[in-house]
Amino acid sequence: MKFTHGYWITRENIIMNYARQWIRTEREDNALRVLSACHPINGRGDILNGANMEITFSAPRENIIRVRVTHFKGRKDRLPRFETYTESVAPVMAEDERSVSFQSGALKAVVQKPEGGEWQVAFYGGNRLLTYSGYHGMGHAWDRNTRETYMSDSLMLDVGECVYGLGERFGAYVKNGQSIDMWNADGGTASELAYKNIPFYMTNRGYGVFVENTSDVSFEVASEKVERVQFSVEGETLVYDVIYGGTPKGTLERYTALTGRPALPPAWSFGLWLSTSFTTDYDEKTTSSMIDGMAERDIPLSVFHFDCYWMRGHNWCDFEWDGETFPDPEGMLSRYRKRGLKICCWINPYIAQASPLFDEGAKNGYLLKKTNGDIWQTDMWQAGMGIVDVTNPAARQWYCGHLKKLMEMGVDCFKTDFGERIPVRDIAYFDGSDALYMHNYYTFLYNRMVFETIRERRGEGDAMVFARSATAGGQQFPVHWGGDNSAMYISMAETLRAGLGMGHSGFGFWSHDISGFEQTAPADVYKRWVAFGLLSSHSRLHGSTSYRVPWLFDEEASDVLRKFVKLKCKLMPYLYAAAVEAHEHGTPMMRPMILEFPDDPACDTTDRQYMLGGALLAAPVFSEAGDVQYYLPHGKWTNILNEKTVHGGSWQKEKHDFLSLPLMARQGCVIAMGARDDRPDYDYTDGVELHVYGLDEGLAAACKVYGTDGRLAASFEVTMRGGRAEVVTDSQKPYTVVTHG
Repeated sequence: MKFTHGYWITRENIIMNYARQWIRTEREDNALRVLSACHPINGRGDILNGANMEITFSAPRENIIRVRVTHFKGRKDRLPRFETYTESVAPVMAEDERSVSFQSGALKAVVQKPEGGEWQVAFYGGNRLLTYSGYHGMGHAWDRNTRETYMSDSLMLDVGECVYGLGERFGAYVKNGQSIDMWNADGGTASELAYKNIPFYMTNRGYGVFVENTSDVSFEVASEKVERVQFSVEGETLVYDVIYGGTPKGTLERYTALTGRPALPPAWSFGLWLSTSFTTDYDEKTTSSMIDGMAERDIPLSVFHFDCYWMRGHNWCDFEWDGETFPDPEGMLSRYRKRGLKICCWINPYIAQASPLFDEGAKNGYLLKKTNGDIWQTDMWQAGMGIVDVTNPAARQWYCGHLKKLMEMGVDCFKTDFGERIPVRDIAYFDGSDALYMHNYYTFLYNRMVFETIRERRGEGDAMVFARSATAGGQQFPVHWGGDNSAMYISMAETLRAGLGMGHSGFGFWSHDISGFEQTAPADVYKRWVAFGLLSSHSRLHGSTSYRVPWLFDEEASDVLRKFVKLKCKLMPYLYAAAVEAHEHGTPMMRPMILEFPDDPACDTTDRQYMLGGALLAAPVFSEAGDVQYYLPHGKWTNILNEKTVHGGSWQKEKHDFLSLPLMARQGCVIAMGARDDRPDYDYTDGVELHVYGLDEGLAAACKVYGTDGRLAASFEVTMRGGRAEVVTDSQKPYTVVTHG
């Protein structure tokens, strides 16, 4: 939200007060409270008829400082709040005549006193200035027209400082110059609206900022005042956390420690998913023909997904199979599972009026109500639909009871759709939650409810959802999918930018609709997108009005899909180790280049490539002709598909056919490849191939291989001596070593 016209002039409808001068300091337990006046205090008379700010510093975790800025503290708390994972921290507080400081680990906040100069709250990582709030920084705004009040702060940027994250955004990868509102909405990739808004940003200077407000947070990222990131919320209190990681990767590790680490998805989920698509006409004969067609073409298939119309139209959701389309669902699922397939079904938290469950939900108070006691309803999506009130424990139990019945039938997981279309006007939640603050947060409660239900049934390590909407903390319940994209190269690039943004936002696992959701892609787009999709953490063939089996595009499409599905299955020992890292440390599987190369300025802005794990660089091809331009950091890189070796430190221009792309192994790495290429879940240690790339004489490289339970199964250390690879390992299983470059 912009409060000024340019730098100097306040907007006509806005009255602003800014923190201007330190008044006094109070210590309370492990917190530091600073009272600041909003105008200079030169004598006793100056304390009259003026506003103050109360600024409280605390330490929820080491290297994190929580800042709470309050104007009027008499306003009642508006719930819900984000759930955070805190730890006991003994902060260091100090004060002299020039300043007062509060320190958590290596992160220190320093408040300037009048004797020290102008008002300023500065944040230091060690001895290095990270950012600061200064002149016209911490502010309180009153809108004369709406009579609403707002709190804001703005943190300075440095020369060359780039801002990343803030969720799944389809615009520019670097957020500098953008105005961004944290409001979940049904947008699509060509839109500024986003399904997943995360009020957390990080920069290439080794820190991040998390605004702890579940309602709308407005960010002006070097857009209102180009030197700053301003963030504002409605109300009288602003709470934000400054998170110091030293590096972008370290910042993510600390942010996900605070908001929750991603669960480890089951190994089978990394295989190929095939969907019925959205509005296509299908029955068991159709779905079986798809599955048969994949088997006939030797394309490994892991999961079959039934989208909306597994239920009867107008009835979403009643959790009942459409008897006309699927007369024997239990038998069908049994047959598919015997073929080694996992089953996913589409759901959403809405109950259509035509559903038999609507009356049941209305009678028992399970559906979201208006403040006048009526059930909230809309015709947008399904006719007369209501929304399950996820703040009501009985409603959650009722809803999840139907999911359990489906799992007993043979369903393994669910795609949780549409958690962002949540009303805010005249809404009364069961637990009294504020409707504005529930709009974004609803999806957190919804996805947690479904995820925990699956985990309860399937057990730890075998639970996942395929989620559309999210807010901060939602990364704990993977996997999240991006969309809805169009069947064009430009949308393919938009999709990748969104995925990079999700990686910067704490989400370890992310997927997208291969070849686009809207329209039907030409064969070239399909084939290029297949390579990108199979080199993502999760891979799903899904669309709107057409099936996405490869033989409907052209004959070569089957060859392309087969190649990359088999490649992904073979790469699973390497990929699953990256998945474990995401689970344990919060480092995403699909990594923006800056996470691995924070000291290479060329990586600050690269948005058409990514690191898949720590050792493989993937650069999708965004053209029919196969032309691709990508950047390689310093070192020797080897394309694992064609053995071509390239020296980095520069941009590369190449041409690739549909069976290839830049998939470059980093110098000095060991990439573990499995003995199987027909499925993603197998014993990764049995017959593992250790591919050693560009390891220099006398140097060593380590490689860890995990079991499908996420536990370390084997460790290898490879050393080059006399041109031969020597291996030290604790593995009892057979393995081979292949050296490259």
